[in-house]
Amino acid sequence: MDLVFPHTFVPWFRSVAPHIHAHRGKTFVVGLSGELIAAGKLESFVQDLALMHAMGIKIVLAHGFRPQLEEQLRAKGQTSKFSHGMRITDSVALDCAQEAAGQLRYEIEAAFSLGLPNTPMSGALVSVISGNFVTARPVGIVDGVDFMHTGLVRKIDAMSVRRAIDTGAMVMLSPFGFSHTGEAFNLSMEDVATSAAIALQADKLIFVTEVRGILQSVVQAPDKAPELEATQNNDGEIDQELALRDAKRLVATLPNPLQPTDTAFYLQHAVKASEGGVERVHIIPFRVDGALLMEVFTHDGLGTMIVDEKLESLREATHVDVGGILQLIEPFEKDGTLVKRDRTEIERDVEQYTVLEHDGVIFGCAALYPYPEAGTAEMAALTVSPTVQSQGDGERILKRIEQRAKAMGLSTLFVLTTRTMHWFIKRGFAPVDASWLPEARKRHYKLDRRSQVLVKHLK
Repeated sequence: MDLVFPHTFVPWFRSVAPHIHAHRGKTFVVGLSGELIAAGKLESFVQDLALMHAMGIKIVLAHGFRPQLEEQLRAKGQTSKFSHGMRITDSVALDCAQEAAGQLRYEIEAAFSLGLPNTPMSGALVSVISGNFVTARPVGIVDGVDFMHTGLVRKIDAMSVRRAIDTGAMVMLSPFGFSHTGEAFNLSMEDVATSAAIALQADKLIFVTEVRGILQSVVQAPDKAPELEATQNNDGEIDQELALRDAKRLVATLPNPLQPTDTAFYLQHAVKASEGGVERVHIIPFRVDGALLMEVFTHDGLGTMIVDEKLESLREATHVDVGGILQLIEPFEKDGTLVKRDRTEIERDVEQYTVLEHDGVIFGCAALYPYPEAGTAEMAALTVSPTVQSQGDGERILKRIEQRAKAMGLSTLFVLTTRTMHWFIKRGFAPVDASWLPEARKRHYKLDRRSQVLVKHLK
């Protein structure tokens, strides 16, 4: 083994651990587009799902079959018919849809049965259950257009699905439903996945799609969406976290979606799920290998997450944050970047701390110790997790500390540092002699650390 490997693997694995703990026992509905399977990425995707299942996540998989259905129609010399952004399913299209769904069900179940040595599926025991969990109703006639065998979800048998996933099985839902009279209806994967997530009150609904997420440029200028959407496969920045209110506003502004690459196509379902009580809805690209794992087990993820409220908060700490602060600063104390602080000290001073929290995990902190008699304050223990550094979080915490100091009527802010002097100088601090320190702070200044003292005048 490469001797460097433990130094990269161990910190990485530890950084993932909070996400593993947070997701164990939770229910995720995953909406899989048929385009992923057509692109030959089913095997690696199934491996990632199996890993999530092994970590204790309960999974319901809803698959689509758009390209597979198109292939069946072409083989029979037929062409697709659409109206109002929906497929018109005649009797021939219904037969093709049933054939495509049957073939995909076979392929997906086979992929979960692979147990090849030296692969993530080695030793994996994933039972896949499918059945008549979906009750459908016809779309009917809209503006004079008869949609025939195209349907919408009427009900999901949530009790049976829940019973299955609670036994450790994975439930698979095909985009088919049956009415109370026994008629079959062709459904959309997006409708099935959204309805299932709402019925189960799932913790996450994840769409694995053709698009990378919601482009920031579309959010900022929805009137230019058509030309901006053409850049989906290019380098446009993705809005990583979109509040529900902003997503609703965007859907209302955009034209009715006709293609899966239209911004509102998946976003409209994300809004519906979020309004229906699903805590997190994600839109991620299938073209990136491991996209599902990156979205679920890393801080920033890969695509766009829609939430009712922003998950990231910059706030003053409370006693429940003591453990998170200790866990965050411990590695920096060990390598000498920070002065060692024990739990008793942090518990005593916890109200002096500002923390940056994301989805229940603390990723940054700093403490403010005022010296009002000298008109100054010390910022101590400024720390940002290595997993999210270089993203501006340190500067955000600094600004919050400066605001707190100003609110106290203080005119300067100082820090003591041994390794990050240039970072502070770049943000308006200037080095001074240790004799500048307030008398109360001089008594605790450790000469052996040779810390640099830097001061910033607050405007």
